[in-house]
Amino acid sequence: MSSLQDQLLKAGLSTKQKARQANSDKRRKNKQKRSGVKVEASLQEVVKQDLAAQQAEKAAKDKALNEEKKQQLAAKELHNRIVQILTHHHIKNTDGDIEYKYTDNGTVKKLFIDAKTQRALINGILAICAIDGTSYLVTNETAEKIETLDASAVLLSNDKVVDEQIDEDDPYADYQIPDDLMW
Repeated sequence: MSSLQDQLLKAGLSTKQKARQANSDKRRKNKQKRSGVKVEASLQEVVKQDLAAQQAEKAAKDKALNEEKKQQLAAKELHNRIVQILTHHHIKNTDGDIEYKYTDNGTVKKLFIDAKTQRALINGILAICAIDGTSYLVTNETAEKIETLDASAVLLSNDKVVDEQIDEDDPYADYQIPDDLMW
């Protein structure tokens, strides 16, 4: 009957290189036994070193996974906080006949609003925010708070308009831009 090593090779569970390595290790151990060197002590040290290296690698991997989970949880909490702020502070009942266009990730979207809301958007009193594909009309203060949390959620926030003073030397002073100009 063939040896266990031959059976493992035939079954494909081992390779010739592993078999040669095992034979050379076995010869080395026998030679060390005959010369009086303690084999078990060196083997135990090697096993301890391997075990310590495996534990350190596992600890580093676990730490990296925990950090990734913490980051995902923080991002999810931030997203939920933004959604909560927008749903509680959005302005309702602004439907009207005026079509107001704004950009959302490179696409032009339309919002139908009334004239009062349009003036508020133009003057920077109101702003448009969006998250999860839903747009919200909020006050400028709410938009500033959202911008501190996630700047990509604020789609349109105009600067507040202070009373405009016309420069006397302006060559285009006679050509005023109308307030209802839409792009």
